[in-house]
Parts: sequence; C-alpha cells; structure tokens
Amino acid sequence: MVSELRVLFGRRRTWALLLALAAIPILIAVAVRLSSSVPAGRGPAFLDRITQNGLFVAFTAMLVSVPLFLPLTVGVVAGDTIAGEANMGTLRYLLVAPAGRVRLLLVKYAAALTFCIAAPLTVAAAGAAAGAALFPVGPVTLLSGDVIQPGEAGLRMLLIAAYLAVSLAGLSAIGLFLSTLTVVPVGAMAATVVVSVVSQVADQLPQLEWLHPWLFSHYWLGFGDMLRQPVLWDAFGRNALLQTGYIAVFGALAYARFTTRDVLS
Repeated sequence: MVSELRVLFGRRRTWALLLALAAIPILIAVAVRLSSSVPAGRGPAFLDRITQNGLFVAFTAMLVSVPLFLPLTVGVVAGDTIAGEANMGTLRYLLVAPAGRVRLLLVKYAAALTFCIAAPLTVAAAGAAAGAALFPVGPVTLLSGDVIQPGEAGLRMLLIAAYLAVSLAGLSAIGLFLSTLTVVPVGAMAATVVVSVVSQVADQLPQLEWLHPWLFSHYWLGFGDMLRQPVLWDAFGRNALLQTGYIAVFGALAYARFTTRDVLS
C-alpha cells in the first residue's frame, strides 16, 4: 500500500491535478479581490461573502469544484488504476506476485480513495490560504444564522472535505471497474467522467425523479448541512449509505471481471 501511494503521489500528473484544483480557489480569490463589487445573489453561493471574510473562498471553491473539477480529477486517477498498468505492461508482473489479484484490486482502490481525500482537502487548504492572504478573516455566520469562530470554521471545512471525499468514493469504484475493461487508460478515464456528467444531468430531469435517490451524484451538494448549528448528519448518512452501495456493486463487478477474464490481452 505504501509503495502504491508513493507511485501515485510521485507522478507529475497527480501533482498537476492537485495544482489545478488548488488554482480554483486562488482564481476565485483574485477575481473577487480585483473586482469592484460582487452583487448579492449572483454567482456561486457564498461568493458575495468573500470580501467580508476570506474563509468563504474555501467554501465557494469546494462548491464550484463539485460538479466538474473534482469528478474530473478522480476520474483520471480511478480510470488509470488497472488500465494504466496493463497499458505499460507492468500488470502481468504484478499478477505473478504472491499477493494475487484481489489484493491488487484493494490496494489500487485504496490509493484512489486516498486521492479522493486529498483532492477536496487541497481545494479547502488553498482556499483558506488565499482567502486569508487577500481578505480579512473573522467569525463565520452559518446558514442557520449562528456565528462561529475561525477555528471552528476550519473544522467545518474539514467536515465538508470529508463529505466530498465520501461523495467521490462511489465514482472511484465505478472508475476502478471501467479500468478493468480496457488496456487504454484514457478510455477508462473518459468513460468515468462521462458517467459522472450523465448522472448529474439525469439528476436534473424531473421526468427521472424516481431515479434521483439512486444516482451516486444525488447528494453531492448536500454538504450545506455541515454549515448549520448543530450539524445535520442526515444527508451525510444517506450519502455514505448510497456510496457504500455503489462501492459494493462496482467493486463486485471489478472483482468478477479481474479474476475471471484475461485482462492482459
């Protein structure tokens, strides 16, 4: 596991993805700083609060990153898990090791999950740093109207990052399965991102309302409950349960594909 994480975070591509995520809150902070004013109610949620409190840069950036940027980076990492090894010709050597295919799948998925944690944390950390550098930092007014101190607001950022990491776990499992279907990593990456987009589009169609609670992206934007006093855990629990279901289903599909078919051909 340690060696797999060393390989993942030793790649320039991984750091490029994290730097691209870090650039989002920095761009938001600089744009707001250079603008004369931010009209209330325009743009993403919390955008008009940034000038009063720089901590809202992190909240805004995480909200902006959810629909596209976080799924895109996770899709790249998850889609490369197995297909990348097969494409480079190293998969056959990994499979002759005593660990076997099941452990290889678990290690690959654990590494992808680690990236799911690192990605929203990067957005939160870069947002907090950029906001503190360009704007005043003080007590934060929550959605419930309560006021908390900056230290507790930092804990709320971590809660939101954890919520997003859980949200991306199901997509990561889908990417792992798709990665076992091909030896072309770009294809698995693209398919994972497309699945994410399709799920979000379907979630906006009222004709498919019966399907919405079953879509893995349905609760992605439910982290607003982390900004209430007290914290409402209902959305977190439903989201975790849904993602666990996707992990179980697509983990089983990946296991069936990887252990019963010749993925080296």
